[in-house]
Amino acid sequence: MITFGRGKYKVWLKREKIGDDQVFYLGGGERPHIGGVVICEPGKKTYIIRLTEHYDDVVLKPIAEAACKKYKNKIVALGGVHIDQATKQDIDLLVKNCAKLVEKI
Repeated sequence: MITFGRGKYKVWLKREKIGDDQVFYLGGGERPHIGGVVICEPGKKTYIIRLTEHYDDVVLKPIAEAACKKYKNKIVALGGVHIDQATKQDIDLLVKNCAKLVEKI
């Protein structure tokens, strides 16, 4: 598992192998949850599932695409981060911290 940030801004990414393919679980903030799913396959269109009133696919997509490019296999990225009553600054910091996870894939 890799992590980045502190306190309510801490995000984490866990990887599980399924044969040659992989699943990445993203969580963090005050209430990790499943807000979206992104599926990436080499040479194919990226599939995005956004659950109602969630925007977690915005941070899941770069995770799935970076892992797909690096490992050259099918990737599923799912999960979500949440802070109650989040301000724009809170959201910006969570997005930035999720981008740091992408760098560590």
